[in-house]
Amino acid sequence: MDIEQALEIVGETNPGMVRSHNEDSVSYDAACGLVVLADGMGGYNAGEVASGITVSVMTTEIKHRLQNVSPISRDEATGEELGVALLRENVQKANASIYNAAQSQPQYAGMGTTVVAGLFYDNRVVVAHVGDSRLYRLRGDEFGPITRDHSLLQEQIDSGMITPEDARLSKNKNLVTRAVGVEPEVAAEVHVHGVQVGDIYLLCSDGLNDMVEDEDIGSTLQMLQANLPLAASQLIQIANDNGGRDNVSVILVKVKGEFAAPRSWLAKLLLWFKN
Repeated sequence: MDIEQALEIVGETNPGMVRSHNEDSVSYDAACGLVVLADGMGGYNAGEVASGITVSVMTTEIKHRLQNVSPISRDEATGEELGVALLRENVQKANASIYNAAQSQPQYAGMGTTVVAGLFYDNRVVVAHVGDSRLYRLRGDEFGPITRDHSLLQEQIDSGMITPEDARLSKNKNLVTRAVGVEPEVAAEVHVHGVQVGDIYLLCSDGLNDMVEDEDIGSTLQMLQANLPLAASQLIQIANDNGGRDNVSVILVKVKGEFAAPRSWLAKLLLWFKN
């Protein structure tokens, strides 16, 4: 099935109940299976500049590269699969753009952003993230995050200093240990996950999961999975009803069919031998 037919994608962003402007940015393109969400930080409007640069750089560059070449081909520079290399290197490109803007324009000093991005192809999703914006998956009755926050809180949980239950009440929720644009270099964490028909993927800024328990996010998705636009607006509504202390953004991706990449007869033969 064509990727555009195989995926249903919706996205929504909202300033929340407290903030006067929205520093989140979202973008999605079903034609190439790309979804990107960024949550900016910095004084004045610098956060929205940082998130906007990240989303713009990643969508423009990746869509351009995939016009004439398949994401399953090998990247000449790294030897990695192109889909993996594209996410990794374009997070770094966005990082350089933000860092350089912050160095040259005083009003943008210290700006940065989180990012979580997915590239769907060949019945898989490549996920890249920096910071504490998350990607969750609903598969059947199972719902949970498939990214791990780059945050002080997550480090404290991992080291056993605090329990996940205590973490929910912590005041250190927004202290990220990695962000795009703050240092000259940044390493995106990149993983590849197999995709199944019926899966629903949720990308969100922490304005959602700080305000709404994972359990409630999962049950809302489970209940409204037949109506993705309603599910997206309902998640934002719940976050705002619970206080809406931050901007809140969601992108939902439903897998409606298989989307194996077309291969030459030789590639198919080699794959058959490999298996």
